[in-house]
Amino acid sequence: MTTKAETSPSGGTGARPPGRSGRRPWWTVLTLVEVAAATVAVVADWFIPSLVLVVMAGVSLVVRRQRPSSLGFHRPAHPWRLAGRMLAFAAGWTLLNVALLIPVTNHLSGQRQDVSAFAHLEGDLGLLAAYLVLSWVVAALAEETAFRGYLLTRLRDLLGGGRAAVVAAVVLSSALFGLLHTEQGVVGVVASALGGVVFALLRLWTGTLWAPVLAHGFDDTIGFVWFYLFGPFYGLW
Repeated sequence: MTTKAETSPSGGTGARPPGRSGRRPWWTVLTLVEVAAATVAVVADWFIPSLVLVVMAGVSLVVRRQRPSSLGFHRPAHPWRLAGRMLAFAAGWTLLNVALLIPVTNHLSGQRQDVSAFAHLEGDLGLLAAYLVLSWVVAALAEETAFRGYLLTRLRDLLGGGRAAVVAAVVLSSALFGLLHTEQGVVGVVASALGGVVFALLRLWTGTLWAPVLAHGFDDTIGFVWFYLFGPFYGLW
């Protein structure tokens, strides 16, 4: 599931926590404090939680004397090829969501995803442009840095590098990502958590955080363009 770029949870250069068998106790304590603080920031909905986590990530890198590559920011060998693949992936993921995942969640929960915040986007080109810029900066880049970069990495540091630990880190970081979207109701939380799992797997599979950043950005772009053209959408059935 992992690639060469992902063989170490922390990666990067400079001072870093040793492996699970020989790590210093204070590194473990620091990592535990970071994970706990990130969890509180999301659950308590501090300011804009994803931006809070990005700031925490920056401080963490300074304290640990690590580079952004330790969070997954590895330059892909073929950037344009990766972008094309992530665009195709985002289109497929969007189709799966509207054709299966969201309708099933709608029926099981007896609710619909609350996308009323975007209802006024229909037909407003200026607002669409603003949403697209914000979605690429705040959603795609900031949220992926926060959850698939920082939080996923720190959870792997804390839990270890085994397969079970990686699965746990993916599930926990994705659950918190789902809670970031409580304003969209139960369906929005579930859909976002599932998206978090998929984006985490993209990072692990490709070895670079740029993959989920691109996939997330394209996914949001498709959604906003749809809202602009046709208004709110709640699934194919």
